[in-house]
Amino acid sequence: MTFKSTALILSSAMGLSLSLPLMAAVSETEAAKLGTSLTPIGAEVAGNAAGTIPAWDGGLPPGGERFKDPYADEQPILTITAQNAAEHKQHLTEGQLALLAKYPDTFKMNIYPTHRSASLPQLQYDNARSNAVQSELIDNGNGLSSNTLEGVPFPIPQNGLEAIWNHMTRYRGGALERTFVQVPVHANGNFVPVKITEKMSWPNYLKEGRTAKDDNILFYFVQQIKAPARLTGNVLLVHEAQNQIAKPREAWIYNAGQRRVRRAPQIAYDAPGTASDGQRTSDNLDMFNGAPDRYNWNLVGKEEIYIPYNSYKLADRTLKYKDILTKGHLNPAYNRYELHRVWKVEATLKEGARHVYAKRVFYIDEDSWQAAVVDHFDGRGQLWRVGEAHQMQYQDAQVPWLTAEALYDLQSGRYLVGSLTNEEGDGFDFNARFKHSDFTPQAIRRMGKR
Repeated sequence: MTFKSTALILSSAMGLSLSLPLMAAVSETEAAKLGTSLTPIGAEVAGNAAGTIPAWDGGLPPGGERFKDPYADEQPILTITAQNAAEHKQHLTEGQLALLAKYPDTFKMNIYPTHRSASLPQLQYDNARSNAVQSELIDNGNGLSSNTLEGVPFPIPQNGLEAIWNHMTRYRGGALERTFVQVPVHANGNFVPVKITEKMSWPNYLKEGRTAKDDNILFYFVQQIKAPARLTGNVLLVHEAQNQIAKPREAWIYNAGQRRVRRAPQIAYDAPGTASDGQRTSDNLDMFNGAPDRYNWNLVGKEEIYIPYNSYKLADRTLKYKDILTKGHLNPAYNRYELHRVWKVEATLKEGARHVYAKRVFYIDEDSWQAAVVDHFDGRGQLWRVGEAHQMQYQDAQVPWLTAEALYDLQSGRYLVGSLTNEEGDGFDFNARFKHSDFTPQAIRRMGKR
């Protein structure tokens, strides 16, 4: 896929500012590390000095059974609780420490041996190698140069903006349809699942292929609510722009009660997320999405953090949502944490910009570019919400992605979980292919009929 935008190219070392001259793509000498000392998308191949993180050996091979847990026989090597958290704080985020402190009797983190299971199709590796020497940020970091190919644009990131773009553009199968539940869980533990079907496609994967109408399109997205009855029939359509300054995200909503489609420019930034009971912002979906222009992005560096990983137990098809969703947090019995190297990125709100989150701290998995943990701070500087992405390798499709994403509100005691598919069959269909006409206001009007 080719990203197309035009504007002055600006970026900054370590993401401290975007007022410096052009930050060029890395040299051929640097790019030559990809596939040697670095993995094809930029992680360190070698394990860590302590031997607690192994070397990357290519990840899980393609073609395996989707939900079969290759590590099912393993037992935790450590359990972190509120009582011993201080002993392990060097490998925990501020948000994880806060969760342990808030729920000392029920929240715990079972730590398992680390497996670097992430792998991608060869095309994604080839694209990342090309992008390393040619992809650049444009429009103050809010877009990508026209020669950028599908997938990871900056496998050797030089600043925080490049790192967050890697998360936003990472490979998720090219096109897919999925049915899952998003569940707002109240402080008393009560919940009503919201069943959602989504269609998503990058332009190259459309049946007609990429056309001129796809200029400045990162991907197309449709979200339809299937239950409960009071929300059934509401549909959201998004044309996600690769440069939201040159041309902002276009969004439409079909309201089943009003039986009409209307433009929805408010579906961005800190607007309330769809059917979330006010428990997430629009840009919280998938840990972060949309225009990055309201924040300054600082690439702090690498850390070794316990993050949710290889979450096959949480994806078990025999589990019911009532087994998983407990008061205050996900049931710790089904969560798996491993020690992984992550990129730490701090996003601080620009002077004069508006957002309910004044600061966000991202911990991005080096092997997949999936944001694994995100700590969110309010305008007073207080830790407010903690996001965790429970990821696994979809072996049949060679896609590292989510089996659940949780967003915990430390102040209210509520939390929100999305992407759960335990009671939804396979949940994800990576073989789905769509036409341009499936992503139009007319299409969502047809879909929205109850």
